[in-house]
Amino acid sequence: MSDTTTPGAPSTPLHKLAAETVGTFVLVALGCGAAVTTGVDLVATGLSFGIAIVIMVYAFGRVSGGHFNPAVTLGAALSGRVAWKEVPLYVGAQLLGAVLGGLALFVLLQGFPGYDSPGPMGQNAFGDTGSGYAWWAAFLLEALLTLVFLYVILAVTDERNEHPALAPLAIGLALSAIHFVAIPATGTSVNPARSIGPALFAGTDAIVQLWLFILAPLVGAAIAGLTYPLLFGRGAEPVPGSGVRFGGRSASAVPGYGAPDQLQQQWNQPGAQPAWGTQTTPMPDQSNQGYPAAGQPGMTGPSSEAGETQVKQNFADQPVIIQDGWQWDYETQQWKPVQQPPR
Repeated sequence: MSDTTTPGAPSTPLHKLAAETVGTFVLVALGCGAAVTTGVDLVATGLSFGIAIVIMVYAFGRVSGGHFNPAVTLGAALSGRVAWKEVPLYVGAQLLGAVLGGLALFVLLQGFPGYDSPGPMGQNAFGDTGSGYAWWAAFLLEALLTLVFLYVILAVTDERNEHPALAPLAIGLALSAIHFVAIPATGTSVNPARSIGPALFAGTDAIVQLWLFILAPLVGAAIAGLTYPLLFGRGAEPVPGSGVRFGGRSASAVPGYGAPDQLQQQWNQPGAQPAWGTQTTPMPDQSNQGYPAAGQPGMTGPSSEAGETQVKQNFADQPVIIQDGWQWDYETQQWKPVQQPPR
């Protein structure tokens, strides 16, 4: 049995479940916690949500992609980045993390003298329950801001993005900017899990209004997931079993920047997601040949030879990436000096 905790091992469903749960927990606890303890200070609350996303994506983006939001997962699946079979796992983990975050915040707020239970929990609201903002305007605002948020996420995690290390920072800044706009109107959701977690501990009015903060972000995310490939093309082939596939030629990594980093791999690579520095190479179908799987230690014969030939062909099909006298070697996943032709 292989040890999936060692470096280079792919993320397992359990790893992804843990990452999405912890990340969403931190987002709700820090973001909604700042909203309550600062009296919904615009800058403090907006930055708290944004910083929480930055640190969690940097921490766990390599494991699960760092969604922490059912709307993000929906948009990723529709745009071909995540297989539909993984969506229930992601959404379940996000809801669990949000509820645990809301529970932790609820318990900690009891430490303030005179705190009413239920009381302020950083929940979202519209109409007379909130700022007086009309329901239809709140719906449009949440859908539009979620669409913008998903465009940013899909763009910075695209395999063609030249600066993947800055992706978490861009996502966090986008979320902060969105909060600066929407906090005075709805408290800012753009995330059904973030809305559900605190609302469960904030009283009946918050629960009754949850429908808008679930539906509107999902609508915005769906539009973004469907239209991003149409407007901007694809950086990689759609993940098998993911959403709608559009025509057009795929592009590989941007020349000069090597293979995609692990956060990009979680968002772009088909099938099982490899970890840092690993390369998953498709092998020929052996199901009807009666030979052992190609490439296994100690195996020889037609199957092994065919597998080796296919591996070499796959690497040969990759674009040549040269930068400052170094060339990216897909087989060994490292930079090597450019080989000079013999004189």
